[in-house]
This record gives sequence, structure tokens and C-alpha cells, in this order.
Amino acid sequence: MRYARWDADAVRDDIRAYAVEHLGTEGAVLIVDETGFVKKGRASAGVQRQYTGTAGRIENSQVGVFLAYATSRGRALIDRRLYLPELSWCTDPERRRMAGIPDETEFATKPRLAWEMIAAALDSGAPAPWVTGDEAYGQDPRLRAALEARGTGYVLAVACSTRVRINSGRTPIRADTLAARLPATAWQRHSAGSGAKGPRHYDWAWSHIGTDEHRHLLIRRNRTTGELAFCLCWSPAEVPLAELVRVAGIRWSIEECFQAAKGQVGLDHYQVRNWTSRHRHITLAMLAPAFLTALAADPAPQRPVDPLHPTRGSDPITLTVPEIRHLLAAVLTAPAVTAGRLLHWSHWRRRHQATARRSHYRRRSCWTDHETALEY
Repeated sequence: MRYARWDADAVRDDIRAYAVEHLGTEGAVLIVDETGFVKKGRASAGVQRQYTGTAGRIENSQVGVFLAYATSRGRALIDRRLYLPELSWCTDPERRRMAGIPDETEFATKPRLAWEMIAAALDSGAPAPWVTGDEAYGQDPRLRAALEARGTGYVLAVACSTRVRINSGRTPIRADTLAARLPATAWQRHSAGSGAKGPRHYDWAWSHIGTDEHRHLLIRRNRTTGELAFCLCWSPAEVPLAELVRVAGIRWSIEECFQAAKGQVGLDHYQVRNWTSRHRHITLAMLAPAFLTALAADPAPQRPVDPLHPTRGSDPITLTVPEIRHLLAAVLTAPAVTAGRLLHWSHWRRRHQATARRSHYRRRSCWTDHETALEY
């Protein structure tokens, strides 16, 4: 993989164009996030002891920053950057040389890497009016300013201690203090999207902040625990609360991309140390799920609009990425059963999955209606 002649960045660009072509719809969202790759030793490019959410603690690991493209038709990873620690790598020429790190590669913070990927996607013509990400990116004012200068809306998570100005006041207040002052009528119930067991309902509130009428603090409240989460939002035009909730809810789909890429195509299953080899492996591991996602999206461009009735009667669910991978693996290897038998089992599995989904959604809907009745 290290000595073959091909350009990983050019293939990355092709993946981005392919995903936009097959998944692109109105309201697309670019999602930035990072994931860790636990490693042994100190020779792998960018490795050091650092916190990684993959392990939930400080581990000897590499950290990659990724960009996903998400629409109503599907989601796929379209770009990647390896975070290169400043002290342990960027200032050590010999270590860089041994790992094959290009001379022009300099230290960049994770939000800076995120902006480079976002700018590249927008420059390529990817239709994406929104960007979202977690606190690591929402807390960076330079990233927010760059998005506003580009005219791209954002819904970025921030800490409860973030200070905001309301009513053109001079003294900023903490986000959680603002949330505590909101009246009960300020909260509205919205779904942040459908999960495995049905719509993910939360209580939401928003408040104008600063002097820009398109700038808001978005607050999410867990209906069971009361836990609060906060997002800074900006849009070039006026949008309703439901649209900000939609974008905030899409942020979690990049975790599904990581899970699928690691579980289905081995995103984290590599034993290479060189900078070029690692980028080539990651790029190919992005290509495979993007291809499978496009296959799953193309036969069924129209998704069910009613989350409580995603399928009707005994119809099976649409083909999923794992199901397509399973079918392709069975076709490309010596089959133990006939093609007819294989397709019959696929139809049977998806039909029963549709039944299970309807049951989960119906039960979740009943609980939601019951809790609403108790409140009133």
C-alpha cells in the first residue's frame, strides 16, 4: 500500500463527488467529528498518549478528524485529516522523516482541520447549507466566523458555561443561566430524528442572542433526566426552530458512519505506520461504505414521511448497508446456497425487521402520548 502509485487525495475527491451525486438533496448537512485509533508503540504517524472518545480515556492512539455528508437519502464520510500533535511530532524532524510525514504538513488544531475539509467540500460545489459538530468545534470562534463569512449556517454544540448576550445587553450570561430563566411556555417538543426505537423526542427552546436576528442559542432538555445541552446557531436567513432541531439531530449520524466503517469495512483495522499508507487505508475504508450507501439509496429515493409508519403491511424494510454487504459477499464467494435461496432469506429478514420497527415505533408513540396526557 505504501509503494503503489496512486493518489489518495484524488480518490478522496472522487468519493466526495460520488456521495454528493448519489445522496445530495436539499437541506444537506456537513458534520465534523473525530475518532480515535488505539495503537501500540510510538512509530505510527501522529500517535501519542491522548484522550480518545473511542476508548473513553487517555490512550496511546492516533486521532482522525472526519467530515460526513448527511441528507435524507443517507450519510457517508467524505474527507479525513490525521491530527498531528505539535510538541511530540511537528517539532521532531527525525520522527517525521521516519513516519513519512510530508515537509509541508504543519501543525493544525482540530477545528482548523475541520475548516479545511468544510472549505474543500464547499469549493467543490457540494450543496450543503448547514454545518454541525460537537463542543470541540463549537467552542472555536474562528471556525464559527469562517462559516459566517462563507454564508454557511451552523448548529454547533457548546458547553453550558458558554457566555452569550441577550437583548443587546452588555454583560454576557452563562448559557445554563439563560435556560433557567426561560418560562415554561418557551419549551416545545420536537423529534431530533428517528432512532432504532422510534422518534427521539426532546424539549427544545431557543433564544435570540447578540444583535443578529439570525443568531440563536438552542437548548435541548432531556424529558426524563432534565439534562440540558446547548448549541450556538447562525443562519444567513430566518429559519424556524424545527429546522435547527433537524440539523442538531443529524449530528449523531456521523457516529453511525464510524460504527459502520469500523464494523463493516475495517476503518480501524490496519497495522501500517507510514503517513501515506495510513491515508490510503482510511480512504479505501471510506470508499466502500459510500458505495454501499449509494446502492441502498438509489432504489428507494423516496423515504417514508411518517416516522410511525415507515413500512406498510408485510413489506420489508429497504436494503441497508449491512444487508447489501452481506449479499455482495455471498455473491462474490462460493455460495453455500442458491441465489434464489439467498434472496429469499434477505426478504425474510427485512420483512421481520420491518415488523419489529413498527412495533418499536408504536410502543414509543404510545408512551409519548401517555406522557403528554399526564402533563396536561
